[in-house]
Amino acid sequence: MKRSRFSSRKRISTDATELSRLAIGLAESGSKMEDQFWQGRLVELVNRLFNDGTEDDFTSALDRLFDAHPMAHDDLADIIEANAESCVVRHAGQDFDILLLAAPVLAWSRFSIPTAAIPRGTLQTLKVHLGAHVLAADARLALADYLYSPDQLPHTFVDTWQMMRQLGKAALEGGDLNVDAAAMPETNRFLSDTRYLLGAVAVPHPLPIFHWNESGKSSRETALKEWLRQGGPCFEPLLTGCAYQPLLADAYHAACRAADSASRPYSLNASVAFLQGALGLSPENLRAVVGAFHDQRLEEFRIGFGPRDSDLIFHGVVWPLLGVEDENSDIAGEIETTLRKSGVKEVLLLDQRFPYEFCDDCGAPLYPNADGETVHAEMPEQNNTPSQTLH
Repeated sequence: MKRSRFSSRKRISTDATELSRLAIGLAESGSKMEDQFWQGRLVELVNRLFNDGTEDDFTSALDRLFDAHPMAHDDLADIIEANAESCVVRHAGQDFDILLLAAPVLAWSRFSIPTAAIPRGTLQTLKVHLGAHVLAADARLALADYLYSPDQLPHTFVDTWQMMRQLGKAALEGGDLNVDAAAMPETNRFLSDTRYLLGAVAVPHPLPIFHWNESGKSSRETALKEWLRQGGPCFEPLLTGCAYQPLLADAYHAACRAADSASRPYSLNASVAFLQGALGLSPENLRAVVGAFHDQRLEEFRIGFGPRDSDLIFHGVVWPLLGVEDENSDIAGEIETTLRKSGVKEVLLLDQRFPYEFCDDCGAPLYPNADGETVHAEMPEQNNTPSQTLH
């Protein structure tokens, strides 16, 4: 996924320099034919670097372009992402398109949100519903038998490419990917978080991949409705003690971005429900204080929740900026609208610029209160209470 990067003055390799040159050529191209020339050269080099496992070349080139040539940065990121999550392979004398998929699930709980192995029966049921409502008729699907947290997803472009190749091979062979759950890293505990079902689809080139790609078939909206109705209940035994909301399965990076965006309002709604259940504070008796936090640029908004008749902050939510969002985006208005829809009557939008700081002792974010100060979020009762930060 595209991410914020800061410039580096270190010398970069010949391949990283060539990535930058080709990306700038693509960004400055004046015709579709020239686009195809630059894209072809870029794809060839990117695929070689994936095979060599040289993640540093991708990082170095993107770092250099981030400030020097933003359009070239985005073009290069798009091509790296596309080739990390997809490829064409020859199998049994036929070309197949392989695409890495993610099916995100938003969840919240007063207890721990599970990350766990998926039983074989549940995995097969999920495959049936994905095949019936999301994927095209000729698609072959393989799933990883594990429900991932954000911390457990592939960390790099090369890791993503390797996952795509493993799952793609399983799809072509009619199997699934067995994940060693004991070897997975522990994940942080948050009130609200996202879990991911990962898989890969293989379709004969150049046939449709998704249900909505097929002529005369249902739209994305209909596919989502049916996925929620029939596939959604499959997650209940995997997310014991959680409220959850599945999202539509899509290409890996697109699905992750959709989950990042959807998780922000979901986290606010989860916070209101949590405070009502844990402390008996109805939404109309809550106050939400919204502040903008800056580093070199606007980085995120933080929302402090507390009782309407007090300056205390019981709980906090981080609302990060995504994609092209910046200080000119009406993010504060979006936050206020979400809070009011959840029933919160008193929403205080602070005009001041807060420094992008965290607690020196524990590293937790500090949240704004009604006096314009940044404070720790502290619940009055800490028993069985999760971290006061949302992922």
